[in-house]
Amino acid sequence: MSILLFPFRLVLNLLAAILNLAGRVVTLIIGLVLLIVGLLLTATGVLACLGAPLAIFGFMLIVRGLF
Repeated sequence: MSILLFPFRLVLNLLAAILNLAGRVVTLIIGLVLLIVGLLLTATGVLACLGAPLAIFGFMLIVRGLF
């Protein structure tokens, strides 16, 4: 019975791997955007209290997306 279900398992595992990779890419992109916005806000000096935590959160998202 397991031989009959092997092609279906193979397709489902491939689909799961693709979705997992897409989720990581989206996480990396969002993290990069938040990091850039946080650094820009910090550079202005006026909104540094908002920009620094935003940049740290973006960096943490990038690290999470890589590992």
